Amino acid sequence: MLAMQRAVEALGMLPDEAWIDGNRCPKLNCRTRAIVQGDRLHPAISAASILAKTARDAEMQRLHARFPQYRFDRHKGYPTPEHLALLERHGASAIHRRSFAPVRRILLCA
Repeated sequence: MLAMQRAVEALGMLPDEAWIDGNRCPKLNCRTRAIVQGDRLHPAISAASILAKTARDAEMQRLHARFPQYRFDRHKGYPTPEHLALLERHGASAIHRRSFAPVRRILLCA
């Protein structure tokens, strides 16, 4: 929710309405509409989803260069068995999200 808020605030203009792919909306200074399965129902949401995944994949490639032991180039940060095993082996890095349950568990055990 916070990431969506920040993204809209960074636009430099206020949209008339924000369509959210899901069942909850962030607090924004414009109208919002939650659309369950929005990426299947609306081409604009589908396109935004593709752009977001492409940007995320590129960022994970950059993070792999900084933290090669986590193999972000392979799993892109998703909780695959490989990623979870690497978290167990190496612990959480500075970029791992602390609210992610496996990371939180590792930090508590450290």
